[in-house]
Amino acid sequence: MKIFTIGFTKTTAERFFGNLKRPGLERLVDVRLNNISQLAGFAKKDDLRYFVKAICGIEYVHVPELTPTQEMLDQYRKQKGGWDAYERSFRALLRKRRIEDTVPREVMDGGCLLCSEDRPDHCHRRLVAEYLRDKWGDVEIEHIV
Repeated sequence: MKIFTIGFTKTTAERFFGNLKRPGLERLVDVRLNNISQLAGFAKKDDLRYFVKAICGIEYVHVPELTPTQEMLDQYRKQKGGWDAYERSFRALLRKRRIEDTVPREVMDGGCLLCSEDRPDHCHRRLVAEYLRDKWGDVEIEHIV
């Protein structure tokens, strides 16, 4: 199984959609809590659904159980809670949600986890992919940057 990850900030639409044309990449898996914001002109869920189908020939799916809570985001971003604390609380949330049992493997296989962060280092999409790799064991992760 292969899981891709990608962010959309600090890039152009041309580069973003070009990067989604990878062998084995079958769907864009939106893991944003707020997928209607417009940090980039092409990033709203309905626009993305259209663009990825029309440009890349792949499907779009939003998987809310792979998102952090608003409280977690506020603690990290607004109150400067620190990455280590955020990572611990998000990993605990994934365990509590038992995503390894509730998220279908066929959605994740060939899926590309989408979030806004341009790099995976401090982004929950990396944590989701690593968590599933640890639970399922047969997961290869490719971060598209």
